[in-house]
Amino acid sequence: MAAILWAATTMMAQTTKKSFTLDDLMPGGSTYWNLQPKYMFSTWWGEVPVELTVDEAKTLFTAEDLNAILGEKIVRSCTNLTFPYADRPIVKVQTPKEIILVDFKQKSVVWRGAIQQGASALAWSPESRALAYCIGSNVFVQTADGERRQLTTDGNDDIVYGHSVSRDEFGISKGLFWSPDGQRLAFYKKDQSRIPSYPQVDITQRIATTYVDKYPMAGEESEDVSVAVYDVPSGKTVWLQNDKPLTDYMTNLSWSPDAAKLYVFELNRDQNHMQLFGYDAATGAKDATPLIEEKHPKYVEPLHTLIFLPWDATKAIMQSRRDNWNHLYLIDLATTVKTGWHDAEGGGEVLDRKLTRLLTPGDFEVRDFLGFNTKTKNALFIGNVTHPLHQTVWSVPVSGKGKMQLLSDGEGVHSATLSANGSQLIDTYSSPTVARRVELTDTKSAKRVRLLDAEDPWKDYNTPEITGGSIKAADGVTDLYYRLIKPVDFDPTKKYPTVVYVYGGPHAHNIQASRGYYYRGWEIYMAQKGYVVFVLDNRGSEYRGLKFEQATFRHLGDEEMRDQMCGVEFLKTLPYVDADRLGVHGWSFGGFMTTNLMCTYPDVFKVGVAGGPVIDWHYYEVMYGERYMDRPDENAEGYASSCLLPKAKNLKGRLQIILGYNDPTCVPQHSLSFIRACIDAGTQPDLFLYPGDGHNMFGTDQVHLHERITRYFDDYLK
Repeated sequence: MAAILWAATTMMAQTTKKSFTLDDLMPGGSTYWNLQPKYMFSTWWGEVPVELTVDEAKTLFTAEDLNAILGEKIVRSCTNLTFPYADRPIVKVQTPKEIILVDFKQKSVVWRGAIQQGASALAWSPESRALAYCIGSNVFVQTADGERRQLTTDGNDDIVYGHSVSRDEFGISKGLFWSPDGQRLAFYKKDQSRIPSYPQVDITQRIATTYVDKYPMAGEESEDVSVAVYDVPSGKTVWLQNDKPLTDYMTNLSWSPDAAKLYVFELNRDQNHMQLFGYDAATGAKDATPLIEEKHPKYVEPLHTLIFLPWDATKAIMQSRRDNWNHLYLIDLATTVKTGWHDAEGGGEVLDRKLTRLLTPGDFEVRDFLGFNTKTKNALFIGNVTHPLHQTVWSVPVSGKGKMQLLSDGEGVHSATLSANGSQLIDTYSSPTVARRVELTDTKSAKRVRLLDAEDPWKDYNTPEITGGSIKAADGVTDLYYRLIKPVDFDPTKKYPTVVYVYGGPHAHNIQASRGYYYRGWEIYMAQKGYVVFVLDNRGSEYRGLKFEQATFRHLGDEEMRDQMCGVEFLKTLPYVDADRLGVHGWSFGGFMTTNLMCTYPDVFKVGVAGGPVIDWHYYEVMYGERYMDRPDENAEGYASSCLLPKAKNLKGRLQIILGYNDPTCVPQHSLSFIRACIDAGTQPDLFLYPGDGHNMFGTDQVHLHERITRYFDDYLK
């Protein structure tokens, strides 16, 4: 199988230099941050770019200056400071005990508000200076003058207010939403009383106890979600009058600029019909008809809120993959159109009752919407316009008159923040040849000024060669991109053990045109120990369009494995790869893939390490599982073919399963069921647990984990 090499890094092996430790390479390591490219912590004060790690920039103030104003040593570093008002010299200082506003020009404290002990999910409004928060499962509001109000009283393990819902799917990450003027607060209520409690175990007690882990498994009862609006001046709460079944999803809440309406993207339990509704914030009354509707025979997945134009409160930006690619659409809420359902290029149907226009046409995905230049009336975004692996910064006229304009270097992977009116942005990026670069960009002219060009922090270390390339998917048509890391001190005449690192699931990717093609520190460590490491993004992964992702629908694992085996066939063409010493490793969906590959191709893979694996999709949660697999009673064949329990008998090589003992994502039932199936079948996997850890390991546990993984390959593959 031919491969197309499209670039290579400059990380070439130099045997006279230092060697890495896992502490150097893993985020939990004691020396990890010493070996990262220099970073510039920055933010905006209106139109003024502010560097928070003061170097050679003009100093506004220092941590010592703030402490002198406060009269005590509160500020240890400026890196977490923000400037909430574009037109006032005020900096926000937040500690675990209070929020303080300091006028750094007048050198005075403008306002300070206490944070109640035990408060979580803090949401502060700079407009009203009111603070919303949760204590346990109840919601509280503290006004600017310090008055504390308890909005709910019946919160408990079953009834939860003010926290995120739907297990953080659909772009949901919080449960408290201030209106633009800070006078109204929307918040979620989650009723999970119908969901059984998965018995997680706390071993820190003298006699181990269980605790509540509400886990709605695919096809079973789910949570009931509703939304309330609290009006601060009147002290009244109204509930949105949603006439849909409560098990339907209410996602991506967004306020109108005048705070009179709350917009909600609503999705049915089958996740194949999305509707955008408006609600009256004063009464909770629901619009008679949805503004936008999208259907798809597989699924529709709303992930983003409406963003209103700063200069026109009747128009908003919506993101959608209706035409296969995630794009920006302009909705004119003041203009009603009469139209019926029509087919969309993404394979679904669309019904727009408000005038809607595509802003970003093309075969690419918008990754991040950045905001607006309010002077030129352009929308700014980051997307893979030029190449699937490059994420660059662009501007597009909201009027529809004019072309998209590239604002950044045309290569690499970028992130950016806009000034208050969007006339400038701070662009941070890396590429296979750039460790880290920061530029100040004029968003009208695209003129860039270099603020930072970080040196390669590994210049004194023994680093491997990293290359990127592409092969064809199992369909023979689709390009798949990979990362290949050769051993340090590579000798082309030798044959090396090779580890395939895999994820493969939706909402993730492993390959991009950033530093080292998005390498993982453990891969560098393995290359240092004499392994080839290969990573391939199969169909089903993100940023390649809806059809690319949906190729795996209802049969998770099947197409993904076929694509990964195309990668294996490519590896076998490389003379330095020892095909008799192939290993595989992955975590979460990658743990599912690792276990599946070990049991489906037992004569190909000799060693595997599966972390936090999904074993049986019946055991996975409703929101994610039903989106990609439908419900078990609707897709019995798909659930059966994706279940790994019957495959336990096929295991031949050495497989180690690792999981957090208190994993709330892939609950331990997955791994324990597979171990039981292996026992019954007479096969011999290994199991390692991290008591007290969840789905992932952090801190020093992460270093320990990767030493454990490395030793397993050293013991059985090398």
